[in-house]
Amino acid sequence: MATCGEYLVQILASHGIDTIFGIPGVHTVELYRGLPNAPVRHITPRHEQGAGFMADGYARASGQPAACFIITGPGLTNIATALGQAYADSVPILVISSVNNSHEMALGEGRLHELPCQRNLMAGLTAFSHTLLRPDELPAVLERAQCVFNGARPRPVHIEIPLDVIVASADHLSRATTTTRAAAAPDREAIRAAAKLLSAAASPMVWLGGGAQDGPVEARRLVEALGAPVVTTINGKGLLPPGHPLSLGSTIPQLPVLDALAAADVVLAIGTEMGETDTLLFDGALRLSGKLIRIDIDPEQLTRNAMPAVAIVSDAKTAMADLADALDAAGHKANPPLARITALKAELAGLLDVKQRNHAKVFAVLQTVLPGVIIVGDSTQPIYSSNLFYEPEGPRSFFNSSTGYGTLGYALPAALGAKLAMPHRPVVSVIGDGGLQFTIAELATAVELGLPVPILVWNNQGYGEIKRYMAERGIPQIGVDIYTPDFQTIARGFGCNAVEAQSLDHLAGELKKATTASMPTLIEIDEARALGW
Repeated sequence: MATCGEYLVQILASHGIDTIFGIPGVHTVELYRGLPNAPVRHITPRHEQGAGFMADGYARASGQPAACFIITGPGLTNIATALGQAYADSVPILVISSVNNSHEMALGEGRLHELPCQRNLMAGLTAFSHTLLRPDELPAVLERAQCVFNGARPRPVHIEIPLDVIVASADHLSRATTTTRAAAAPDREAIRAAAKLLSAAASPMVWLGGGAQDGPVEARRLVEALGAPVVTTINGKGLLPPGHPLSLGSTIPQLPVLDALAAADVVLAIGTEMGETDTLLFDGALRLSGKLIRIDIDPEQLTRNAMPAVAIVSDAKTAMADLADALDAAGHKANPPLARITALKAELAGLLDVKQRNHAKVFAVLQTVLPGVIIVGDSTQPIYSSNLFYEPEGPRSFFNSSTGYGTLGYALPAALGAKLAMPHRPVVSVIGDGGLQFTIAELATAVELGLPVPILVWNNQGYGEIKRYMAERGIPQIGVDIYTPDFQTIARGFGCNAVEAQSLDHLAGELKKATTASMPTLIEIDEARALGW
């Protein structure tokens, strides 16, 4: 007899999911029975939060979801933070969890791992959370998850399976899948209205978000046809190549760019929340005096933070192609304000402070030494800086946890997930000494897998960004100067290589060695030393 748990791993593979992150427990062991006979690999992290972050990094780097097998109760509460980050940044993750027997749920009888209602817990962190009460529901529920991943705003999905359902027979279920992958196409009249507004605009601007990251070719064609300056969110980085004459990079929080957006007579915003973590407008609303055109796969997002004159529900890639076609059909002639853009770029470069310029030197080494690098960052000072200046070679090459949900400890496990997804590309984790202590146990996972991932640890002996924030506001700096362990000794104890970078040249050499090693390498950068580089 094929159980529901065995059927699950077979159908996951048919949906294109080839990697599962999970820590086996007494409630999930029956999910593992069928793994040897399925074309999927299982990765064991050291914490369920690490599992979620690995799946997040896997999806961001590849564009494809991974799955997590999570134990009832504490497994779900452990992965919740990772799902919060993925939900905020529209990242697809499939979480399969166990739950107590269907006849024992919500009775409060003190069962192992029991929660009053796991589905309610997960509902606010996922596109949907479903309790599977019969094996017969599983094909349709997995198809529904694929529709979220491929045809809507991608976000985590949670499916919980009671212990008695996991072992129930699934012999009668079909192995065929019919996944819907088509996303929404734009309304023709709305595209024409947007093209008309843009053609008549004297000073338009384009704002590209992470929702557009699968359409770099279409994005470039559109902005060049329009001839307008372009800004991106952090998750939209790489949509235009480094140094593109129309690109202002991800400098939206800088006052000159906010002023330019306010002065633009038309702003075209594609696949972006226009949220406070990209604008850093924590104490005020975005100022837009001109007309706004918004394109988003999520209809509810079209009216949040700023009301549009034209709202288009669509997959960004399709809409950008159609809008470029409409501009061509209307005979629009691009007249890019290159002198103004060049002057604005120079002004923005002059706003970088000493620390940010120092961080830029480190990232220049990363990009020079490791062509095609994927940089995975934490909430740490060099990442906050690089959010403003770093220009990756393409999309899905730079992402971090400092925006959206804004968690700590993300970069190490997420980098491991990215490397598993893209084994032929160099992947670097950039994390602070405070953040690393959240998930340092995942060094063991990296060693076990033999992943040659350089882990750059920016060590300022505490929570440096929060310390600065408190100091600027005259708040006593309590709780931010924390004990800093000997990371190199700890890393070697896990089986990693470990070294402290002495200079930029030394860093370059260690990075080269790290990406060809048979294990991860922790490269510590002492902030006090690095500020003199």
